[in-house]
Formats: sequence, C-alpha cells, structure tokens
Amino acid sequence: MKDELTLFSDSGENDSYQLKQKFYMQQFANRFLELEGTGVLILDSEFRIVEISEMICTIFGCDRMSMVEKPVEECFELLSLKPPPFDRTLLDGITFRNRLLNWTLHNHTHELMLDGEVLEYNGVIAGAFILFRDVSHLIMLEEQIRRSDRLKTIGQIAAGTAHEIRNPLTAIKGFMQLLSKTLAERDMSKEQEYVGIVLSEIERVNDLVSDFLLLSKPKKMKRMAIRIDVVLQEILPIIRNEAHLHNVIIQYYPNQESLPILVDKELLKQVFLNLGKNAIEAMEGGGTLIIREQSQPDQAGKIAVEISDTGMGIPASELEKVFDPFFTTKPQGTGLGLSVCQRIVHDLGGSIEVASDKNGSRFTVRLPYQRRDME
Repeated sequence: MKDELTLFSDSGENDSYQLKQKFYMQQFANRFLELEGTGVLILDSEFRIVEISEMICTIFGCDRMSMVEKPVEECFELLSLKPPPFDRTLLDGITFRNRLLNWTLHNHTHELMLDGEVLEYNGVIAGAFILFRDVSHLIMLEEQIRRSDRLKTIGQIAAGTAHEIRNPLTAIKGFMQLLSKTLAERDMSKEQEYVGIVLSEIERVNDLVSDFLLLSKPKKMKRMAIRIDVVLQEILPIIRNEAHLHNVIIQYYPNQESLPILVDKELLKQVFLNLGKNAIEAMEGGGTLIIREQSQPDQAGKIAVEISDTGMGIPASELEKVFDPFFTTKPQGTGLGLSVCQRIVHDLGGSIEVASDKNGSRFTVRLPYQRRDME
C-alpha cells in the first residue's frame, strides 16, 4: 500500500489520479468479492461465468474454480437449481430487480434477492452481472413482527374475555366437585366417572384460557441468575416419565461449566417441558429424544439448548407455521403451546428456531447469558 501511494506522488497530477482511481477500484472489487451478505456473479457475452463471489459459493455449496469459465446453464444443472433464477434474456437487455430466490442447503434456507444488470462497452452489451443479497434475517424479522401483531390481537381478545369465561367455569367446577362427592357417598361410580370427565374438560378449558393470557401479557417475571443445566435437571424426571410411556429413550448432554442466564426459572421450565413433550409425541412407536447444551456462547452472546427427536419430521409446507397460534397437527391440540414458548423465550431476550427433515426435528432455544458472575 505504501509503495502504491509513493507511486501516486511520483507521477504527474493526471496520471496520479488515474493510478489512484485504478488502485482503489481494484481494492474495492477485491473486498466486494469477499463480503458475506452480498455477492456478485459476473458473466461474459457468451453467458459464461467470469467471476463469482465467495458468498455465493458458500451459500450454494460449490467451489469457485468449478464454476469459472463454465456456461451458467451448466452450473444451474450442476446445482440442480430448477427453475433457473435468470436466463440469457439478460444479455438482451432484459434486466431485473429484487427477484426472490429460495435456496436450501443442509437444512438451512436462504432467502436471496437478485438484481441483474448488463455491462456495456462502446454501446454494445459485453456481459452482465447479478447481485445476490442474503435477506434471510430481514424476512425473518418481518415474519416475527407479523406474528407479534397476531399474538397481540389474540391477546387483546383473550384479556377481554378471560374474566367472563373463568367466572362461570369456577362456579361449574365447584358444583361438579360437590356433585362428585355426593355421588361417591351414594356409591354411584358410573355417574361419578361422568362427572370426572366434565371436571377434566373444565380444567382443559381453564388451561386454554391461561395460555391465552400468556400470549397477551405474560405474568410478572421473577428473574434469577441460574445455570441452564440446573433448570434442565429439574424437569428431566418429568420428561423421563413421559418418555417411558411412549417407549422413547432420553439422551442428555449437559454442560457442567455453562454460564449463568438471567431468567424466570418456572417459565423456562414450561418451555422445555412443552418442547420435550412435543418431541416425545412426535415419535409414534418410540425413538430417541436428545437434549444437548452448547458448550460456549455463540457470537451474539447466547447459550443454546437443542431438543431433537427421531420422528418423521415436519413437512416443509408446515415448518413456517409451527409457531402460529392455533396451528396444530394433533387431534386434541390447541395450537397454542409453541406460540406460548416463543413468547416466553422472546420476553427473556432469546430466540427459538426449528429445523426438520425426514430424520426428525430440532428446536434450538437461545438465551443471553448473565455476564456477571453469580453471587
């Protein structure tokens, strides 16, 4: 760099500016090709690849040298990219902006935005370039905002009706309990069994109302600094009992040196219990439930816990809906469990993600760790 600047000063004024311009443009081009969130594909007049960014190679899982000098159609075929995101009409001057491309590699989906433009020399189209922008995080953020709006609407309805629902439920439950006692005294076991069913259904409705209220306004959190393995150790006996009933094996991989997190322990236990129960129920006929703690925080300073199952997996068409209120694949499900989990985790400053294929599903809960040592 120093030698280049010396060369600029030793040249004439015009030559110095041109050399400097050429130098900095070259540095910019080299740096641009190394950017993580943006990539460029440069084509010649024969629709062959002249240059390709490392970002594009990483996302598509290809090697730069295997792509350079090859026709674009051949590369599309090699990557099984169908339908192709663009074609040779680009070289006829038919440019495009903000063209969306979904690409999945190793169960990780990227949302890419493409801009195609031509390169001209003396008024003649000599090639083209395509800008690739990874907008996955933006689309995810927009979806989180839309989901939050839906939850807010549901919460407003719930907050306005929960009181009116719970009052008659309390009265009905009280009278049913008195009736059950009377029936027991008269040895009317069959009728008592019917009353027991009514009481069970009343409790289910009451739980549903509680879930509604959690979506609208979670109860006041009692935060405390605690290691995540301590939380998991407390719920493992419950999960193991449930797993035993479904012929499921539990594999738990703790991290004894994990950093403390600042959370409401009871609410976090509710999250892990719900995820564990869902995983067990997803494995009809038995399987393996794996609970794994990451050993170190990620780049965002969050500690992760993965809960995986060996079930049939979640279809791709349903994967984006699993956190939506009332979406469920269970005959008796309310569709609120995962929505409540997501709400709790978000209120704790974390995030929850899901990935799935034919070998099973994996839910990852990420929570910020407490940077100060526990007292």
